[in-house]
Amino acid sequence: MRRVVALLRGVNNIGSAKRIAMADLKTLVEELGFLEVRTLLNSGNVVFTLPTGSRGDPAARIEKRLTSRYGIRCRVTVLSAGQVASVVRDNPLAGLANTPSHMLIVVPAAASDQVRLRPLLEKRWGREKLALGKRVAYLWCAEGVADSRLWPAVDRALERTGTARNMATMRRILAGLR
Repeated sequence: MRRVVALLRGVNNIGSAKRIAMADLKTLVEELGFLEVRTLLNSGNVVFTLPTGSRGDPAARIEKRLTSRYGIRCRVTVLSAGQVASVVRDNPLAGLANTPSHMLIVVPAAASDQVRLRPLLEKRWGREKLALGKRVAYLWCAEGVADSRLWPAVDRALERTGTARNMATMRRILAGLR
């Protein structure tokens, strides 16, 4: 058995049509046979345990059930507890990130999608910075995510298939995985 987190893209964002109560999301994930299910915050973060012998891709299973039950189509990305710990620990921009809400972690749908971000490393982003980790991209949005030029460029490069959380949220997810 191993602990994981499912990150749902675009769920419960301000102005989003993709709305689901966290209690309903918790029930949906439990009905799929996952254990020790907890939702974190109201932004589509679900921590759970994969039972030994669990079959099928948990992300695909959650996506399918969200669509069939609630009509919500969204990308779900699953990270292991170890991957989340690495993301938080290995932040190459930690020296810049004095405000955790301005430090954005972008998780491409597939690790191989990071190659799409390499051309953005060549551009100048003013005070904003981009770095690539093993599984994620780190974005320092100096003036905040809402005013960032870098974040929309990363989202476009990933063809809006990745999902993002700020460092404060990632730390809460990590704590929830323990």
